Amino acid sequence: MSDTTLVRPRTEFLRGVSMRDAGTLIGLVVILAVFGALVPGFFAERNLINILQQSSINACLALGMTLVIISGGIDLSVGPTAALSAVISASMMVAGVPFPLAIASGFAIGLACGLVNGVLVAYVGLQPFIVTLGTLSTYRALALIYTGGNPVLGLPAGFRAIFNGSLFGLPLAVVIVAFVAVVAWVVLKKTPFGEYLLAVGGNEEAAYIAGVPIARTKIAAYMISGLLAALAAQILIGRLGAAEPILGNLWELDAIAAAAIGGASLMGGKGSVVGTILGAVILGAMRNGLTLMNVQSFYQLLATGLIILAAMLIDRVTRGRG
Repeated sequence: MSDTTLVRPRTEFLRGVSMRDAGTLIGLVVILAVFGALVPGFFAERNLINILQQSSINACLALGMTLVIISGGIDLSVGPTAALSAVISASMMVAGVPFPLAIASGFAIGLACGLVNGVLVAYVGLQPFIVTLGTLSTYRALALIYTGGNPVLGLPAGFRAIFNGSLFGLPLAVVIVAFVAVVAWVVLKKTPFGEYLLAVGGNEEAAYIAGVPIARTKIAAYMISGLLAALAAQILIGRLGAAEPILGNLWELDAIAAAAIGGASLMGGKGSVVGTILGAVILGAMRNGLTLMNVQSFYQLLATGLIILAAMLIDRVTRGRG
């Protein structure tokens, strides 16, 4: 089979994503305009920065989730992965381990969790939903067992300063996630690995015939997801100064929601870094606006669900037209 097997899906993918990203951007503008009209001070600089900061953790998770979804998988274990990474690195810092080494250890935990998921999916042949549903419970249990169910307190000031600082007037967490987004965009658009992800998610059999390393591509996607979950955990515990074994509860749903709003298809072979970032900001802006309006949390949950359903309907319509 010729190389057009890979090139053609990518061309179609880029066209679809451009249109989808434009729709997502319009949706964000509409949401901002509505809350700007309803909430005094919504467009204040401090509040806009707050929205970006609140969205940064979900955006970080969602970028990894997007790569997994493009490959045809799903990762329900990102929240517990973040929790396990957080409590281990935090306990190392409290014990006196230099925080750069502790952070690196946290990243290693995230990569290891992703590796386990990827191996079970790619080599054992288990369904991604079942695998990550199982590891969701497993990683959460390990975090609880490791800490005895207690939070890890007293993180060093030097570590906290990293994630509480600012650069170019923006919180450092926002700058870090923006850099990660640029790297993810380059990987997806400009590297063979991005081609492989699209090919595997679009048509795994054709990708195999074309010589794409299916197993390694899937494992790499899950490892990146685990790594970004660990990064999100470091950002959060740096801001809070503590790590809890229950950290990251339901993070996987927010990450999937951001990816879906941004145009990722749970069927695989379709997704966008730009769309995912916009999706995360949409969720962050909506929750911020509703909170400022004193809307109760269960109505915020309802609004999130409706936005996700609307995104899926839009994807279905645009896919049908394609």
